[in-house]
Amino acid sequence: MGITIRDVAREAGVSTATVSRALRGLPHVDPQTREHVARVAAELDYVASANASRLASGRQGTVAVITPSLSRWFFATVLSGISEVLQAQDLDLLVHSIGDAPSPSLPGERRLRGRVDGVIAVALPTPDARRLGSIGVPLSVIGATVPAVASVTIDDVEAARTATAHLISLGHERIGLIGSGDVATDSAGTWRMAGFRAAMEEAGIPVDARLQADGGFTVDGGETAMAALLARPERPTAVFALADEMAFGAMRSLRRHGLRPGQDVALIGIDGHDLSGLLDLSTVAQPVADMGRIAAEQVLGQWRGDVPVPVRVPTTLMARGSTLPAPDPVALG
Repeated sequence: MGITIRDVAREAGVSTATVSRALRGLPHVDPQTREHVARVAAELDYVASANASRLASGRQGTVAVITPSLSRWFFATVLSGISEVLQAQDLDLLVHSIGDAPSPSLPGERRLRGRVDGVIAVALPTPDARRLGSIGVPLSVIGATVPAVASVTIDDVEAARTATAHLISLGHERIGLIGSGDVATDSAGTWRMAGFRAAMEEAGIPVDARLQADGGFTVDGGETAMAALLARPERPTAVFALADEMAFGAMRSLRRHGLRPGQDVALIGIDGHDLSGLLDLSTVAQPVADMGRIAAEQVLGQWRGDVPVPVRVPTTLMARGSTLPAPDPVALG
């Protein structure tokens, strides 16, 4: 028979409850006692049973992730970061994909309560993310800030300002925008639109509504939006897409119109998608997998008694071949 938690408790001179709490990193254990128990467990080559640990703690060992999508790159990459942390702690991941509807149907409070020990909300409107707090388990929100709730965000306004300012620094003034019809007050699309307008206003360049098109945050939508911009009497010399996937569609449209991204029309996105480097797309990159890891660590930290805090991660401009200086002012066909 293998070493049990009772053997560790007997050798360490403490109760089995103290051993359980110490080895699981729970609060209210003296640091010296925690270290002593860990040392004894290592000497005895003790490996805790996940099921026994869950029974002792009253936890289910499961964290729920509520996300609009599973197939799109951003959400899949966030999930990879979350899963990495949870797997290392022998915890299960329960995923609810609720779709992209403007008013998504969230999993019922009764459905989650008692089944999960924590919730991570990914890119949900702030009111929906706030509602998840009523479940009464640790909560982390990715992509929005909720008072008194742990969160992981980028500065979407600043990211968009950086992307737009990059185009302006290259001499572009007739700058198109591939945005989103999402009108939610606290959505990434809304804040990125605000950053675009701020950069244009700071440069004294009027924002031309005729050079804006809805790309729906998809590759196909980006292609359709770019085709609409190219059909304008005076097409833009540069285009800012609010997400890399829309920029990929825009690239496809440019090539189908016989135009070269960067040389004929400059193009930049936001995200740092894995394919952006391969396609030579300029982008403002965000550390997406890291955001998932941080959110998972925030949930685990709340189990240990940590106070929920917002975390803002940095973004990085990646200038590539799709953004080149504006051509001399000539009539573009």
